[in-house]
Amino acid sequence: MAMARGTGIQGEDFRYLIVRPYKGGIWDVLKYSLRGDIECGSKFLESSDQGVVGGEAADHRWIILVSIVARRIIHFLGKPMELTGYGVDFFLNLLSQNGSLFGLFYNLLRGDIVIPKRGTETFISTIGHLDERMDLSQAKNLVGDLHNSTPGEGIKNVELDDRATMDLCMMASKLAYENAEVVRNVVVHHWKMHFVDFYDCWDDYQKKKSTQVFLLCDKPKDATLILISFRGTEPFDADDWSTDFDYSWYEIPILGKLHMGFLEALGVGNREDAASFHYHLQKRSTKHSYPEAAEVESSNEGPHSERSAGIDKKGIPPEMVEMSAYYMVREKLKTLFEEHKNAKYIVTGHSLGGALAILFPIVLVLHEETNLLQKLLGVYTFGQPRVGNKQLGRFMEAHINHPVPKYFRVVYCNDLVPRLPYDDKTFLYKHFGVCLYYNSCYIEQKMDEEPNKNYFGITHMIPEHLIAIWELIRSLTMGYIHGPEYKEGWFSIFLRVLGLSMPGIAAHCSVNYVNSVRLGKS
Repeated sequence: MAMARGTGIQGEDFRYLIVRPYKGGIWDVLKYSLRGDIECGSKFLESSDQGVVGGEAADHRWIILVSIVARRIIHFLGKPMELTGYGVDFFLNLLSQNGSLFGLFYNLLRGDIVIPKRGTETFISTIGHLDERMDLSQAKNLVGDLHNSTPGEGIKNVELDDRATMDLCMMASKLAYENAEVVRNVVVHHWKMHFVDFYDCWDDYQKKKSTQVFLLCDKPKDATLILISFRGTEPFDADDWSTDFDYSWYEIPILGKLHMGFLEALGVGNREDAASFHYHLQKRSTKHSYPEAAEVESSNEGPHSERSAGIDKKGIPPEMVEMSAYYMVREKLKTLFEEHKNAKYIVTGHSLGGALAILFPIVLVLHEETNLLQKLLGVYTFGQPRVGNKQLGRFMEAHINHPVPKYFRVVYCNDLVPRLPYDDKTFLYKHFGVCLYYNSCYIEQKMDEEPNKNYFGITHMIPEHLIAIWELIRSLTMGYIHGPEYKEGWFSIFLRVLGLSMPGIAAHCSVNYVNSVRLGKS
């Protein structure tokens, strides 16, 4: 078992646990799960010290077993999922761009078939086809008020825990699943707001650009509001789902334990070099430069050279500034606040994007980015998985939820993802912030934790399936009861039929969250 120890942000030891599901055999996993055999466990567990594998990890070994089995299954299905997603995306766009199935056959007979092109403003994601709504609802008035406000006064129109703000955040979270051209087109032409940039960011562990985020302002000059939206778990991306089921964590003494996979997606570490987390998550005052960190020459132009112009890269590895979601967004924010002195910002995201949305200010707190934290108006997440333990929650409550709440977690009914990673009396992952829970009738309740916090359980199985049946029936009538914008298409209804076998997956769809925000009642 590879081990490493290091010095934390105030001279203390940092600790970590990495679960490697593809190392060790099935008998090693079973022996560790059944008997707590540390020698077997060390074949697929890597930690900062022996006490982690024999202590904390051993106490949670059944959960680790579930994590390993789930991630192995996801890994096995990875390529089929990717190919299926590619095919589904193409087929849905082929149908929509030719009008319908009938239109497709008609165009085929005429020899005038429209072939979808990826990366264009007409190529919509699978998430976008599940819920084709692009326009704002309650947020239209908010955007109008911001446009008409004088510099420094417009922020009074933005109220947290308000339907208009929630509508803007949820629609931005849904829009983050689209490509850059679609995002630009919707922000500029549908929402009448100012598109800032779209970033395709590097996950150094996955060795690919798997983190996407975009920024917008309410107007190009003297903006009042800046919005940052992270893309969430893509339905056919095995790596995203594997990250949601990952048990690996990294502990910072004064802060608590953080989900390692989400930190990697944010671009502040790589488990193949555990010391990288230590470097990126230190306080700024104690940070030491990477040996190779230096100023990037102005002539060294890369794909984001124009975006990164003027960024102070001292002490930050150049490749991280150019590719890491955290550093790119942070430095872009600093540039925007030089242009928009009176602006404040909101961070949002759905699913995995929600985890990244709350991790962003967590790392800002660690780096003592006081000016940026003072500009933070709020964090809104939708269907967000847990990101850390109870100690993390207590630490962040004092920093971003005091004296008034700034962090709101919206959870719809039986959505599975907010119940991951698992939480029980001894397990480490805990939610924090204000939970706005919506039941299947879109009734909102404020609470600390959503009901049925771990999803799985015999007592909840029958109610979950009954609610899934109710949601399927309701989807057939939404357009008649609430108006044409709430009418669900055949693809959304088809997913609800499939969701009868696993209700928590269908409940995670963005259509439920958009409906909750727009139709919700206290």
